[in-house]
Amino acid sequence: MQIIENLKVKEKIFIEKLENGLTVIIIPKHNTSKKYIIWGTHFGSIDNKFIAPQDQEATEIPDGVAHFLEHKMFEQENGTNSLDTLTALGVEANAYTTNDHTAYLFETTDNFYPALDELMNYVQNPYFTDQNVEKEKGIISQEIRMYDDQPGWQVYMNVLKLMYKDNPINIDIAGSVESISGINKEILYKAYNTFYHPSNMVLTVCGDFEPEAILQEIKNRLKKDIKEQGEIKRIYPQEKEEIVAPEKIVKMEVNMPIFTIGFKDKISIEKSFVKKHIAIEIILYILLGKSSEAYKKLYEVGDIITQPQLEYEATEQYAHVLISGQSKNPQNVVKMLKEQIEKYKQSGLNEQQFERVKKKIYGEYVTEYNDVGNIARMFLADSFKGINSFDYLEEYEQVGLEYANQVLKEVFNLDKMAVSVVEGK
Repeated sequence: MQIIENLKVKEKIFIEKLENGLTVIIIPKHNTSKKYIIWGTHFGSIDNKFIAPQDQEATEIPDGVAHFLEHKMFEQENGTNSLDTLTALGVEANAYTTNDHTAYLFETTDNFYPALDELMNYVQNPYFTDQNVEKEKGIISQEIRMYDDQPGWQVYMNVLKLMYKDNPINIDIAGSVESISGINKEILYKAYNTFYHPSNMVLTVCGDFEPEAILQEIKNRLKKDIKEQGEIKRIYPQEKEEIVAPEKIVKMEVNMPIFTIGFKDKISIEKSFVKKHIAIEIILYILLGKSSEAYKKLYEVGDIITQPQLEYEATEQYAHVLISGQSKNPQNVVKMLKEQIEKYKQSGLNEQQFERVKKKIYGEYVTEYNDVGNIARMFLADSFKGINSFDYLEEYEQVGLEYANQVLKEVFNLDKMAVSVVEGK
């Protein structure tokens, strides 16, 4: 078992790759009664075209299969629903699908092992029939229509469509009512058998565990005689560097306009990715964080009432900055942001402000290690990018002012800026 220790947060992680290919990450946390487990597969909404290890030809599946599969996994052949079973045990259970992975999880203080039995049973034993797939189409169609009516989701999807022409990230994670109508049990089994193989999965557990003991408990519940499979060849369309269009404004029922500003970035999941991610977070806080010059000015005139959400999303297939918030005058926020970007590109970032924000972000990284759920989700999501979450603590020192100025010029390119707004009818 590989052991990685980080002295900054006084945490150790234990990593074991099993014979069937499953990666197990164990994060012991002895000062808490909470236990958290998350089992994820590297299969998200963008994985719609692939060559399975045993195939020669490419398979193309409808948009929304990863999310549809996540919904169907809970239904058992004996008529029970695993989510209901877990809830009855008193655990908080859930599942989610993102653009690049799907995950099943629960958090509890009691009944951990009965809940582990259920989790590992339903994830390894799918049950799809013509009847239960058709029934699910109605449920998911309602969910899709509900999201179509949500201004927050629409402002997000619109900015992705402004930035990406061909990349499937511009398609709703749940697909469309039309696309899911083409899903059948054969497609679900094909996707399951390809992507839910242990070698494409990571299981992360955090809590008061002895690593060897919990690893054995996990091994005991795994299906036997499953051999590691070959590589899944994922096929994605080529995406151009430029954006599709700079702006989209739609009208919906909102009390105050909402906006999302995006900057399309070059894809670069490599050794320098973590360092770049940290620099972008610092830059975002300097541009529009609560202590920034722009935020204070916008707040004083009432154009903004809370700090916008500031984030950087990146995988091997897409990379972008997103700034989302509410404003009675989104165009003024955009104007102010552009001015700040140009100003800092000319003069360079202020060194004192840079160091202050850098310390704040480091504090946020450290705080994440206080919660078992945050730790487990973080290590799972990062593992699918080939990153160890401790890298953020280690790379932090390497992010200097000169490097941040370089990242500002490269990433915050006004030619690759897209603005999505939802305003009141």
